[in-house]
Amino acid sequence: MLCYADLMLGCWTFLTNHSHVLLSIAEDPEIRFRDVAQKVGITERAAQRIVADLIEEGYLTSTKVGRRNRYKVNAAQALRHPVEQHCRIQSLLALVSQKRTGRLARFQTIEKHAVP
Repeated sequence: MLCYADLMLGCWTFLTNHSHVLLSIAEDPEIRFRDVAQKVGITERAAQRIVADLIEEGYLTSTKVGRRNRYKVNAAQALRHPVEQHCRIQSLLALVSQKRTGRLARFQTIEKHAVP
């Protein structure tokens, strides 16, 4: 099976591995580290570290269900970087899931007009 890392050799993306892991978990709250790693194109250990970071900062919570973990995304949490801190995780989830679900995100389009 061809993974993301094989497809993206020498390329860069706008989103970080942390956001890719968060989006993978949002899509499948019971996803295994092995599957996250393959999907994102990182090692399983890197996926574990990123999930630990996300839990520590309040972006995820983890609940044990049998032998597996079930994660819950805190969609109300603000993004970390000062440039995007005015946005919430729910905005990121809506933006990325829009293509996958075919639903339009609930955002107002703001048109910027040049000042004469």
